Amino acid sequence: MTPTDTARPRATEEIWLKAAYDVLTESGVEAVKIMPLAKRLGLTRTGFYWHFKDREALLEAMIRHWEDTNTGNLVARCDAYAASICEAVFNLFDCWLDDSLFDSRLDLAIRNWARNDPDLQQRLDQADARRKEAMVGMFLRFGYDRTEAELRALTMIYTQIGYISLQVTEDLDQRLALMPGYVEIFTGRQPDAASIRRFMARHPTGAP
Repeated sequence: MTPTDTARPRATEEIWLKAAYDVLTESGVEAVKIMPLAKRLGLTRTGFYWHFKDREALLEAMIRHWEDTNTGNLVARCDAYAASICEAVFNLFDCWLDDSLFDSRLDLAIRNWARNDPDLQQRLDQADARRKEAMVGMFLRFGYDRTEAELRALTMIYTQIGYISLQVTEDLDQRLALMPGYVEIFTGRQPDAASIRRFMARHPTGAP
């Protein structure tokens, strides 16, 4: 059995993608290279080619993961059932609290990468347009006119991009405590106690 054969069962596509993600979010896309990734994983370079044609294929897989995870989940949360606009915004806020729904570190890395990659910038612009339209649609469903819906959606978008770009750190209790106030600011309506309880129940803090 050759070294390549022994490496193959360990060198899954997910392992390579996770290593590439770690490097991308820590050091930027320029640092995502096959040989350093292999050394980082303690695997052979040839094992990489069981899963990806080349470095560009690996980068494309990361971009697709970002599109599916961040934009796909954000749109789905905006489209989720809600009895009120406040509950709808709480549904969206799940993204800001659950990394499996929206990965802020990856979003920041993609935005930084796109500054020097026109093709990726175009895809980022398309993703931002999808996100905006999903948020606008959420407000339209609850009777806001188009102009107001767009202004409120953009306010949420720019606030969250600010959180991501500034890498704001808050403990979960602190952030949860602020969210009913954010909902009121973003919607112009005060969330009722039942919608707040349902939201908080999805994000237990472990505090007594």
